[in-house]
Amino acid sequence: MKFKRKVEIVVISDVHLGTYGCHAKQLLTYLNSIEPKHLILNGDIIDVWQFSKRYFPKSHMQVIKKIVSFAAKGTKVTYITGNHDEMLRKFTDTEIGNIAVVNKLVLELDDKKAWIFHGDVFDASIQNAKWLAKLGGYGYDLLILINRFTNWMLVNLGKERYSLSKRIKNSVKSAVKYISNFEKTATDLAIENGYDYVICGHIHQPKNEIVESKKGKTHYLNSGDWVENFTALEYQFKRWKLYKYSEDKLSAFYADEDLKEMTEAELIAAITVMKPMK
Repeated sequence: MKFKRKVEIVVISDVHLGTYGCHAKQLLTYLNSIEPKHLILNGDIIDVWQFSKRYFPKSHMQVIKKIVSFAAKGTKVTYITGNHDEMLRKFTDTEIGNIAVVNKLVLELDDKKAWIFHGDVFDASIQNAKWLAKLGGYGYDLLILINRFTNWMLVNLGKERYSLSKRIKNSVKSAVKYISNFEKTATDLAIENGYDYVICGHIHQPKNEIVESKKGKTHYLNSGDWVENFTALEYQFKRWKLYKYSEDKLSAFYADEDLKEMTEAELIAAITVMKPMK
């Protein structure tokens, strides 16, 4: 039997199930390696903006089944809505078994307060020109698709993978400024409101750092994504860790054996029937 790490809290975001950029197999490998008490899905898990019936591979369905399986076995699952899955906001404050849908979350962690939200509330392009934000989303997905083909060629040539979108974002001044402004806004608000931790997603930039200002300090964390960075946040032993799939995976934890043989219809049936809690 393969060893699974027990983790108090796990935060993942920006999985973008239903798009070509999503790396569901890597995420399944990670999810099969842990036993979390509380799994926080911090937005953009299912990409409703780019959703297409023509593209929803079995591995994407397996991620959903794995999350439901966690809940059925006692894990508390909190789904915080993001901009790409904003249609779920109509179900805010709904609870089904161990699964809850919310817009934001405040947790008490060992006498400290954590403020957790996706982060699109800071994005003016989404708030004021949603059509422009969606157009940018399509362009980003096309870039990711081209990047996946490029990486397939590089891997077959024995060379390292290359993140084209990350390189562009890191080299374009306006993108760097946007990320910097996002982080500053989040940390300023957290300090002003007395939060010890502020935890976001949205910008696909994983980070774990202490931020100080004249008014105080806070711990800023971003869970990154499963499109480019393959990262998550883990809370255990009163501390946060930024998990990086490329560096931190121990041994391979693949999808359960029974999942490999299941048809799409069987997978849909499996995730729509919740096992009763004991």
